[in-house]
Amino acid sequence: MTAGASMDHAELARNLFRMGYNCAQAVFCAFAEDMGLDMETAARLSSSFGGGLGRLRELCGALSGAELALGMLKGYSDVTDPALKSAHYARVRALAEAFQEQNGSYSCRELLRDVQTTPGGEPEPRTPEFYARRPCLRLVGEAAACLDRVLEETETK
Repeated sequence: MTAGASMDHAELARNLFRMGYNCAQAVFCAFAEDMGLDMETAARLSSSFGGGLGRLRELCGALSGAELALGMLKGYSDVTDPALKSAHYARVRALAEAFQEQNGSYSCRELLRDVQTTPGGEPEPRTPEFYARRPCLRLVGEAAACLDRVLEETETK
């Protein structure tokens, strides 16, 4: 990945979020072409992770989407090789740590602690006020950019 690719994925993630995809979908779908997935499949695979896992406000959905993409792009499938698992988990931690360093947390609940949200599982309408009071648009771009940096570091090692 190049710095230009990082900007492209980040901007694409923000555009997808503006279109109405949830935070996880926006990031994951920004990498759909890289993963060889069509948008419908990518959107379905990542649809459960928005709002910190179905609006439970746990792990930030933007980071969940990035981690899911990391698994598709650099994950392991040979369960008999513990070195592959260790190397991948190191990448997972690096991505989470980079996101946390930039944002102070990777918990949706903490990232939205100062934001008035509606309780329950119903998603909020995407209005100008929604985008103005939430950090989510910024977070999806940052999650995509963090993933690009981790992928770039993986390629140079």
